[in-house]
Amino acid sequence: MRADAQAWAAEAEQGQDALDARFVSRVERLPLVGRRGRPGGSGRMRNTSPWRLRQAFDFNYWWLAHAVEVRIDAFERSGDGRRLDQARAVYARIVKRNHGLFNDYFDDMGWLCLAALRLAEATGERAHLADAEALWEHIASRGWNTAHGPSVSWRVQQPSYKNAPSNGAFALASLRLHSRTGEQRFLDRGEAALDWMRTRLVDDRSLVLDGIGRTGGDEIDRDWIFSYNQGLLIGALTEQFDRTGDTPLLTEAAGTAAATICTLAPDGVVTGENARLDERGGGDAGLFKGIFFRHLEGLLERLADGEPGPGSDPLTPFFLEATDRLRLHLHPDPDAAGTAPHRSPTNRQALAGDDWSHPAPRTTSLATELSAVMTLEARARWEARRGGTGAGPTV
Repeated sequence: MRADAQAWAAEAEQGQDALDARFVSRVERLPLVGRRGRPGGSGRMRNTSPWRLRQAFDFNYWWLAHAVEVRIDAFERSGDGRRLDQARAVYARIVKRNHGLFNDYFDDMGWLCLAALRLAEATGERAHLADAEALWEHIASRGWNTAHGPSVSWRVQQPSYKNAPSNGAFALASLRLHSRTGEQRFLDRGEAALDWMRTRLVDDRSLVLDGIGRTGGDEIDRDWIFSYNQGLLIGALTEQFDRTGDTPLLTEAAGTAAATICTLAPDGVVTGENARLDERGGGDAGLFKGIFFRHLEGLLERLADGEPGPGSDPLTPFFLEATDRLRLHLHPDPDAAGTAPHRSPTNRQALAGDDWSHPAPRTTSLATELSAVMTLEARARWEARRGGTGAGPTV
């Protein structure tokens, strides 16, 4: 493994350690066994670090679905079975706290479907695939209707409100379920949801608009442009490319990625998507850009390889610069005050802020931290693929 690959693997692991140290309670730590001897602990995670009463008791189903994926990222990178145990524990916690798989939000259930699929792949356990299929069936039967064109509603209470998070997550989950099972029903709905997004929500700049029908009519939320919606389209298009080998899909995905950079990150980092810690349950936006970077890295993997240089596309230089800036400004451990953010990685915990061009503030949302850690893992994957891989996963 090249030195850069080793360094970024260490950065990603430091991010995972920060989740352990700052978002898992002390009771759950040491030695990551948790209560009653359960591997990975109970799966409980704090909503903020440090603990804040305003956010303490909110149940953030979809954040935790991403926490499952982030722990699987670590397992796939390192082969450390502890990380897979943590993914299992968080997933089990979601199901327990939610009293089952289903809730009223079809985007939430799409995220959990994706997490269940990755658990199925990582563990080989049929139960997780069964959960993914059950979530898909629930979305398809309860959320799919013809308002504004055949597509998925945002939630049960607003059947005519259709948006990118619900349809993007459903499209991606459907295409992956088809890849896993070969069943045509998954492909049919996945392609339909993807095509609906492309025809109804993608504007002439190649940007994904958030949704249609939120206020009860036919109005599209043209001013709501969020990085995670762009990431979902990019992810679904690259998933289709994997199935078909159709290179125009990558061209389309790259166009959306480039438009996202120009619109949301003109200065090299995504700004304006901040967790609102002054509001109860206001942390969602902190997760958005991590989802974009996850799928941007997947796109870069599939695009033609080569060192960035004069005349090259803007995607790789942006990805490298943004992740470099994230690493530079990771919050040092308050107990190691004075440690430079880019020095002595063993003496800091990688707490991040919403603005990656500055160190973290005193309080960090779990959503914000997950976004940063999934981005560190994405950079570690990119470096490993260019320079040789390290330990493979073992169960």
